[in-house]
Amino acid sequence: MQKIILLLLSIILIVSCSKKPSVKPDETFEVERAWEKANELMAKKDYEEARTAFLEIKSRDLTKKYAPLAQQRIAEIYIKEEDNDHAIEEYRKFLEIYPEDKFAPYAQYQIAMIYFNQIESPDRGYGAASRALEEFERLKRLFPRNPYKEEIAVRIEKSKETLSDHEFGVGTFYYKKESYDAAIKRFEGLLQRFPGFKQEADVLYHLALSYKKLGEKKKAEEYFKLLIEKYPNNKLVPEAKSELLSIKP
Repeated sequence: MQKIILLLLSIILIVSCSKKPSVKPDETFEVERAWEKANELMAKKDYEEARTAFLEIKSRDLTKKYAPLAQQRIAEIYIKEEDNDHAIEEYRKFLEIYPEDKFAPYAQYQIAMIYFNQIESPDRGYGAASRALEEFERLKRLFPRNPYKEEIAVRIEKSKETLSDHEFGVGTFYYKKESYDAAIKRFEGLLQRFPGFKQEADVLYHLALSYKKLGEKKKAEEYFKLLIEKYPNNKLVPEAKSELLSIKP
């Protein structure tokens, strides 16, 4: 009986060893076709599926030709979905992974533009202008040969104008509230950060008046004289001259 059982076990073992295991070959990943499909999904506004497809391209593209483009598309999808925070995050990720890529200046430009396009927002204007200015300056520093130089110059001026207008408004608010120390801090900070401000004459005038209110006659005289010398035809000059005469003994 034992011999029969041993014989049967031997037969089973021989048969099992003779069978080759069925191994499913890895599916071939055709990156060009995957790229076309992902773009088709994006064009159809099937953003979730498109994002998944681009992520797969990014991780499986052995040629590394499409991976950077896929990362860029992921950021673009978030822009189309009006999810600016995630778009910025993905563009920053692009810059971290592909800092030398030919599209790196574009990624940095897009970050700056996302902030710039928020400047007109009532609740984000000042903060957006500050970040836009920072990112445009970063673009100039990191990629001095970028192809957006003329656009950047215009947008930097717009950002600075927004910031300086805000600072002037805050300074004027403090002046009217008779918080002269706070007003002086804002006005002098504005002159340092934004030389050539379009309302510089008004800033100088309010600075002089603020110092006069605080009893600091020398500083008041300094700013009244600067206003008169720098903007002799300004409408505030007659008042500045009058104020200057009242200060002198």
